[in-house]
Amino acid sequence: MNFSECFKLSGQLCKFSPDGKCLASGVQYRLVVRSTETLQILQLFTCLDQIQHIEWSSDSLFILCAMYKRGVVQVWSLEQPDWHCKIDEGSAGLVASCWSPDGRHILNTTEFHLRITVWSLCTKSVSYIKYPKACQQGIAFTKDGRYMALAERRDCKDYISLFVCSDWQLLRHFDTETQDIAGIEWAPNGCVLAVWDTCLEYKILLYSLDGRLLSTYRAYEWSLGIKSVSWSPSSQFLAIGSYDERVRILNHVTWKKIAELEHPVTVASQRIVVYKETEKSPAVEMDKLLFPPSKTAASSLFSTKSKYEIAQLPVSLHHIKPAVDRANPKIGVGMLAFSSDNCFLATRNDNVPNTIWIWDMQKMKLFVVLEQLCPVQLFQWDPCRSRLAICTANSRVYLWSSAGCVSVQIPMEGDFQVVSLCWHSSGDSMALISKENFCVCYLETEAEKVK
Repeated sequence: MNFSECFKLSGQLCKFSPDGKCLASGVQYRLVVRSTETLQILQLFTCLDQIQHIEWSSDSLFILCAMYKRGVVQVWSLEQPDWHCKIDEGSAGLVASCWSPDGRHILNTTEFHLRITVWSLCTKSVSYIKYPKACQQGIAFTKDGRYMALAERRDCKDYISLFVCSDWQLLRHFDTETQDIAGIEWAPNGCVLAVWDTCLEYKILLYSLDGRLLSTYRAYEWSLGIKSVSWSPSSQFLAIGSYDERVRILNHVTWKKIAELEHPVTVASQRIVVYKETEKSPAVEMDKLLFPPSKTAASSLFSTKSKYEIAQLPVSLHHIKPAVDRANPKIGVGMLAFSSDNCFLATRNDNVPNTIWIWDMQKMKLFVVLEQLCPVQLFQWDPCRSRLAICTANSRVYLWSSAGCVSVQIPMEGDFQVVSLCWHSSGDSMALISKENFCVCYLETEAEKVK
């Protein structure tokens, strides 16, 4: 495993292009585009204000920079660096901006969610969509890019509108049996739309492309409900994480529950492997210690080495007691993700913040538990293999695969704490992101192993 040098960054804005050839990062009001192979700067663009959001077009030819404070979006071309586009929403303001799947339209959401403006880069035409709902996940595109679903709120009721992305014509419009939609998400095959209700009510509804209600699932009533939702890449399973610290798996044939995955704070089963991160300080030979110590000696003196050990069962996991009298309590499954091959599901129970649970989806059983020393900030699956990358806001990156897990110290001077990461589309490298810097981590490929 190799690491690049450290590069400046602001707002954790760092993204690989979909074709994997470029890496874009935002530094204050500058957009820096690098080659992923050499990390040499290919283009440097200057924006009108500090960049708050960046996003690649699907064909990797354009990049969008949103400056929400100014209500402005700037678009840059990699093929024609002299060409640029500026979209100013004016007094309407701007709270969100994203590409359409064709990479030639931009969807801007105005302040107070009054409307969504669809700007065409080809024809310079403008379309307006009224009544977008202010929720966490209110817009969803099918994977093939043909359709868009939009959550709407009008006359104190929730609705879903389905649009054809080629011409933005309304395909279907129907009301939903929800109190207050929290989010929507298409199945990867684009056949089913999942719509889930506010956390105050456990309810998830499944709609077909023509607006028919296929099924409604409610696990319980009169308690905090759904916290996270994820489709498996094959569209066979829908995983629902909830505030009762469980994940329920629905199947795609009957939309009935086929498994209920619990997250107990004590792991006792001998079939489960528990990896526990441990820290060890290096031994110091007092007779060789100089004063004042050299820079390298000083850094090694205060550094600690981390590794995983297989814990003896039963294991009692570190957990916190949530403040139940406050809004959004830290309890329940707030993070879940399927591996790219559908074999595994990784979850985090928010009141056991240092632990990741990895489930075998063929057996629907708990497979591995990873207990970190610090709270888990983010985990993300390799897009090509069953390999999980984890960061915990320290100077290490952690990797798990069915072969085992490893803790790797990032060889950077200063305080480089990884708070986020993103994989390259090949799975051979990933960007490790701190609050003010980023570096690229190169993993050993199969070809290199053979050599």
